Amino acid sequence: MKSYLWSRYKEAKRVTKELVPSIMSNMLNPDAIFSNNEMSLSDIEIYGFDYDYTLVFYSKHLHTLIFNAARDLLINEHRYPAEIRKYDYDPNFAIRGLHYDVHRALLMKIDAFHYIQLGTVYRGLSVVPDEEVIAMYDGSHVPLEQMSDFYGKSSQGNTMKQFMDIFSLPEMTLLSCVNEYFLKNNIDYEPVHLYKDVKDSIRDVHIKGIMYRAIEADIEKYICYAEQTRAVLAKLADHGKKMFLITNSPSSFVDKGMKFIVGKDWRDLFDVVIVQAEKPNFFNDKRRPFRKVTERGVLLWDKIHKLQKGQIYKQGNLYEFLKLTGWRGSKVLYFGDHIYSDLADLTLKHGWRTGAIIPELRSEIKIMNTEKYIQTMTWLQTLTGLLEHMQVHRDPDSQMILEEWKKERKEMREMNRNFFNSHFGSIFRTDENPTYFLRRLSRFADIYMASLSCLLNYEPDYTFYPRRTPLQHELPGWSDQLCTGTFRIPFLQETVQIK
Repeated sequence: MKSYLWSRYKEAKRVTKELVPSIMSNMLNPDAIFSNNEMSLSDIEIYGFDYDYTLVFYSKHLHTLIFNAARDLLINEHRYPAEIRKYDYDPNFAIRGLHYDVHRALLMKIDAFHYIQLGTVYRGLSVVPDEEVIAMYDGSHVPLEQMSDFYGKSSQGNTMKQFMDIFSLPEMTLLSCVNEYFLKNNIDYEPVHLYKDVKDSIRDVHIKGIMYRAIEADIEKYICYAEQTRAVLAKLADHGKKMFLITNSPSSFVDKGMKFIVGKDWRDLFDVVIVQAEKPNFFNDKRRPFRKVTERGVLLWDKIHKLQKGQIYKQGNLYEFLKLTGWRGSKVLYFGDHIYSDLADLTLKHGWRTGAIIPELRSEIKIMNTEKYIQTMTWLQTLTGLLEHMQVHRDPDSQMILEEWKKERKEMREMNRNFFNSHFGSIFRTDENPTYFLRRLSRFADIYMASLSCLLNYEPDYTFYPRRTPLQHELPGWSDQLCTGTFRIPFLQETVQIK
């Protein structure tokens, strides 16, 4: 039996090795647009955009700025120890979509089924042993009532906060660094207070204008100039599409950024511009009227009867927006980077089509296209199938071999995680399952892409078709066939023979 199992192992490895070149000949395109829902651009008459991380992208310096400014606010306004200044921002620590247990001060990655990915739970800057995690949560499942609320927040008994915003990367890192300082110095503290103080400090970096002033003062340092943003907008305008901008950022900040990346005439491209919209409240609160903003940033008290091209408006609400523009339903496509604040309400309540901008997608696809990753993933899938079907052999020698395979599989899963981020892995997958982030992305975004520039690769009447991925019961996996060492022997036969 030992020789039989190892012969299957070697044969599976041989077939896997032969398969790798054919997989590498079908690389994924990092500049492609991916579809969760069938959607034809020929049906889209109106295009809407968020500003930050949608029309404009920022350099790596911005997150360092936010981290340092919030850290200083903790020290100067919340009386945190000055020693936390020794911690610098680490761009390689956190990834988007992580959950934070507010009461236990733990940062972690959770999959689409509310299961914690063991090995990705961090207290401060140190990983928590699997045994401790399982003891704390009575397993690795997080009950629904403890999960974050609809917008990813911890409220009304929800003990988890989900960080969905790209701007939240410095917040997660700062939380972890201050936790680390308290733990290393044996300082007793209340995790709930720490979470609130860090959240308030990050908020104040935006609200008090610290971030906006820094970017405006050195726009070339912080904004990644990309002529393709103008190319996208110009292409849509040339095809007669209407366009609008709804952003939470202030007027002067948006104006300077758009002049830098698009040009002084940027407002000529947009039919409506709305700033300081306070999304997601903008999509739900029917009470707030629009206010016109002058060139000097002065707010006028005039009643708004029409949203005029070339003007800038502040606040307002979507219901008034729909009344004034008549832009309703599936002829509208709105792009944003925040799955909850930008997209969720639009698709669920208003029937707009939605496009998610996921900058991390490009770098992850490039990793997935490397030979090392393809070799690792192909063999990992094959080995998993081999374990599944050979577990029917219950004799001691066979079980010893299977334990060896399980150990190899665990090591390969860790290797796979490290391809993307050594702490948390990919933002889209845990081990086999989709992440909670991907689950929400699939629910609230019709299409998703790395940047708006991907639109330049498609004609304005292009139809996006989602790939039909087989359900677990529909088709045998290709790895199952590899594990047999042949394409003719069904596993059911082997199981029956053993019984």
